[in-house]
Amino acid sequence: MSIKITFPDGAVREYDKGITALDIANKLSNSLGKKILSAKINNKVCDATLPINDDATLELLTWNENDGKQTFWHSSAHLLAEALESLYTGVKFGIGPPIDNGFYYDVDFGDNVVSANDLVKIEKKMKDLAAQKSEYKRQEISKADAIQYFTEKGDEYKLELLDGLNDGEITFYTQGNFTDLCRGPHIPNTGFIKSIKLMKIAGAYWRGDEKRKQLTRIYGVTFPNQQELDDYLLMLEEAEKRDHRKLGQQLQIYTFDEEVGPGLPLWLPNGGFLIEKIEELAKKTEDEAGYSRVRTPHIAKEALYLRSGHLPYYAESMFPPMELDNVKYYLKAMNCPHHHKIFGAIPKSYKDLPIRLAEYGTCYRYEDSGSLFGLMRVRSLQMNDAHIYCTKEQFEQEFRAVNEMYLKYFKIFGIEKYKMRLSKHEPSKLGQKYINEPELWIETEKMVRDVLISSNIPFDEVPDEAAFYGPKIDIQIYSVIGREFTLATNQVDFAQGRRFNLKYVNKENQEDYPIIIHRAPLSTHERFIGFLLEHYAGNFPLWLTPKQVAILPISDKFLDFSTQIANELKANGFRITLDERAEKIGKKIRDAELMKIPYMLVIGEKEVENQQISVRKHGKGDIGTFTIQDFNLLLQKELEN
Repeated sequence: MSIKITFPDGAVREYDKGITALDIANKLSNSLGKKILSAKINNKVCDATLPINDDATLELLTWNENDGKQTFWHSSAHLLAEALESLYTGVKFGIGPPIDNGFYYDVDFGDNVVSANDLVKIEKKMKDLAAQKSEYKRQEISKADAIQYFTEKGDEYKLELLDGLNDGEITFYTQGNFTDLCRGPHIPNTGFIKSIKLMKIAGAYWRGDEKRKQLTRIYGVTFPNQQELDDYLLMLEEAEKRDHRKLGQQLQIYTFDEEVGPGLPLWLPNGGFLIEKIEELAKKTEDEAGYSRVRTPHIAKEALYLRSGHLPYYAESMFPPMELDNVKYYLKAMNCPHHHKIFGAIPKSYKDLPIRLAEYGTCYRYEDSGSLFGLMRVRSLQMNDAHIYCTKEQFEQEFRAVNEMYLKYFKIFGIEKYKMRLSKHEPSKLGQKYINEPELWIETEKMVRDVLISSNIPFDEVPDEAAFYGPKIDIQIYSVIGREFTLATNQVDFAQGRRFNLKYVNKENQEDYPIIIHRAPLSTHERFIGFLLEHYAGNFPLWLTPKQVAILPISDKFLDFSTQIANELKANGFRITLDERAEKIGKKIRDAELMKIPYMLVIGEKEVENQQISVRKHGKGDIGTFTIQDFNLLLQKELEN
């Protein structure tokens, strides 16, 4: 009996029932079969060795696909566990998932003492086991048999995980001499794992509960060849130099204070300047695009967020309510309900649409303390937010214009690599995770897809990641060293107009609801400046850097001429710092280099005598002697470029 397999390009081929994705890959190409890590069957990631018994859609997953990498790293976590079980007696295991860059396993070592010094030994054992090319074998097992297996092993952690599972939901995976409770999927065999690096050891409470036992968490990363591992380690070394938390402190951009609270950044003057320049760019861009600026309060009644639907969907991400006069108020976690109220405040005609309301609104979100991370995960955030209210006929043009705004910003900030994802709903979760409007979901997802296709913008489609009120575009950007950041979003909303009774009078003189587009192309100040710190390694372009020129007199004798130069440059609109400290010139230069100030002017006896300036460029050293007029021209030219 044959079945029909539909491939991503739309091609349909017939195969014998029970064929596996790996078999299909080998039939298509011997070289392809050696690269297949797992497969997406009917949009579900599965083992490449799983028999396919019915007609299905099929995507073959290699190292080049994220789902392929995740399968590879999940399998590597099992390889780590096998190595540990062979090296240490009585070891027990918690969970071992893949993460964004690699994997970890939480381990109870019992009476064994394990430190970072042991990682090389564990790596070697993993490599020896990988070379055996042991198959990852899947086995469906009853709950009773699973309980018996882990009871005999004395592994209370796996027994606890079994508590939430029923017969028909439990599978074991075995490779070599190691068996684990796992849903999978896994790569075909351990031989795919060619290069291994265990990164660090940390502590982790079982199930994240500080009242439970602390386990040992071992982090690792693996690759299908040594060159990729070498490149990754070089990238990590470069990333450490570019860590936005270190640079933020070094360049005096922001700080945190315990008395203010975790996740609540305080912007120092240099950070305040960056915010002003980015807002200035955004406001200019939005003014040219026909946006109107609004302002909204930092709190609102519970009723507003109940009406919008953010409560209860979003309650865990919001700060607890305050109660005044028997009324609950919440700190604002999003601007959209407030903007909807502004739209609805004045009657509208189709002639008024589209209406574009923009605000750099401050929002507050209760991120778990364990997930706070510098500027990337905070509890107070200033968002480059806007909402567009338009007719269905205007949607394509408005949605395309938002995407073009993204591309314009990417060019300005030198972002060359980016990825757009069309995040769609999951039909089985309508009425739970998503607004229960199946026809509108299909219609709006098609509208977004059509705009992306007609705009020639490459994109991936991702199920079950939409906003609760409509599909969205999620934008992933990459820094110059290839690190991925989630920047912003462009969302379609077909629900809020009805929830807030936002109406306009259409051409037929009838009331209608607008389509709403939520967009935030520059994300939040916090996340975007964190990204820029890494992207530029703190070396901001001249137009954006807080201080453009440092004037460094060799001694007090040359302070008058230095002040004259400073005043002239300031008069021409440049941002100057004059170092009047009684320090040696070498220290002044080192300090200016540390602050990554683009240009340094060294002023001594020769410069005063010749009425010239000696110019140093950050990271390059001495670039020559200039007249003040020529140096002005140099700065102007760089700003124009």
